[in-house]
Amino acid sequence: MLNLQNDDPAMAALIDKERLRLEETLDLIAAENHAPAAIMETLGSVFNTKTIEGYPGRRYHAGCTYADEVERLAISRCQSLFGAEHVNVQPHSGTSANLAIYFSVLNVGDRILSMTLSHGGHLSHGHSASITGKCFDVRHYGVEKESGVIDYQMVAGMADAFRPAMIIAGASSYPRLIDYRKMSEIAGSVSAYLLVDMAHIGGLVAAGVIPSPVPHADFVTFTCYKTMMGGRGGVILSRRRFAEKIDKSVFPGCQGTSAVNTIVL
Repeated sequence: MLNLQNDDPAMAALIDKERLRLEETLDLIAAENHAPAAIMETLGSVFNTKTIEGYPGRRYHAGCTYADEVERLAISRCQSLFGAEHVNVQPHSGTSANLAIYFSVLNVGDRILSMTLSHGGHLSHGHSASITGKCFDVRHYGVEKESGVIDYQMVAGMADAFRPAMIIAGASSYPRLIDYRKMSEIAGSVSAYLLVDMAHIGGLVAAGVIPSPVPHADFVTFTCYKTMMGGRGGVILSRRRFAEKIDKSVFPGCQGTSAVNTIVL
């Protein structure tokens, strides 16, 4: 903080106030986890200014030797941690990861079935206020009124009637386990892809506390900064057969350079 206090005391004061707020507040929002000092050190490292486009070993910029090693290390750790066949660690966020998946295997106007936001879903799962809702024909399932849990028979009925190209499981506010095997069966019954967004529970899956969706889903996304307590990047896990489509959809399809300092696992 010494340099910042000298160069920009106003910003330094705000950072210090925020640090105190975090230390003195009981905050149970999954999206605001407290990153360890080592993560903060990495985020503020020289990699913050490194530009990369492309993938390890085939970049469009010079001087990527160590950036390549960072990305390969993150991919290796992810594969080991989650047992994924293919990993892309370049998305800027969870929403960017979801967009890349949509545009890797879907066309604009294709049908998606996902959980409604008011019952615990997520904006990037096709809400009308999101670009995802503007690009695709989305219908939403919810939870059963009395129990507050997903009615899989209802989801199956909606899938049969709507015939979506993709079904999305996962939520931003659903405090119960999701039956990924059942969701996979429903998706298979209508020849739909299954995407699981585990952004809010990724840390629990990594620790083996709750079941992993990876064996059951075509695609899985999560963010590093929530329950994973890492940088503010997104990750895509997928089956190997989608690797080329996913990588091309992330870059150059949906974004340019990735932030090397946020590729932290």
